[in-house]
Amino acid sequence: MTNDSLLRRASGLWEGLAAEPVAFPAPGAAAVVVSPRSGLCPPGWVGLLTLGGAVLATAPDARRAELLRAALLSCPEAARDTARLRALLPVGRILGPAALAYLAPDAFTPLTSTPEDVRPLPSDHPALSELTARVTVEERGEADLGDITSPAFAVLRGERVLAACGYRTWPYGTAQFSVLTAPDARGRGLARTAAAAAVAHALAAGLLPQWRARVPASRRVAARLGFRELGTQLSAEVR
Repeated sequence: MTNDSLLRRASGLWEGLAAEPVAFPAPGAAAVVVSPRSGLCPPGWVGLLTLGGAVLATAPDARRAELLRAALLSCPEAARDTARLRALLPVGRILGPAALAYLAPDAFTPLTSTPEDVRPLPSDHPALSELTARVTVEERGEADLGDITSPAFAVLRGERVLAACGYRTWPYGTAQFSVLTAPDARGRGLARTAAAAAVAHALAAGLLPQWRARVPASRRVAARLGFRELGTQLSAEVR
């Protein structure tokens, strides 16, 4: 597909998660496969991945695969544009699109100093539950901090967590990051401080760092750490 090693590795992850033999096509094209066990989307939904300008999509059955194939043939941009997707298909709920960013080890921009107290905490530490209780339900779902399998790297003031970041280990050697900052501690770079420690931990384990986000502030944190946005993920309930 490409000589970009980061893009190749990211593509391999999603091709594997499709759970059926499929590969990303050339940029500008779309590949659609029937996969009831797809890891690209919730069960029974269609999943649309764009990477490097190419689209890989899964559908739970042949009928919806044909609908999706026809829609993407007429408008490949529908894979990341919800308005166009709704115009082409009988769509119910939609998740995304979320930007997908990845980090090559030599592109990592660690912090030169960490004046804040950053400590690894167990993922079930009570102080993390207190942090998530201080944010909205939508922010809690976006951060997804409760699903991490790594330690939570937390910026602390006393015993209070101001910001935390960790990752969930995905298949194919991938680390999917989650980050959250307390509402009264935002705008001070604390998310980046916590995330830098978590990213260093993942890189030391040989994992591919993946940052999936919809919120612009979260995307900016990733960019400052050296992540590069390569595509998008979108899931839709097609009737």
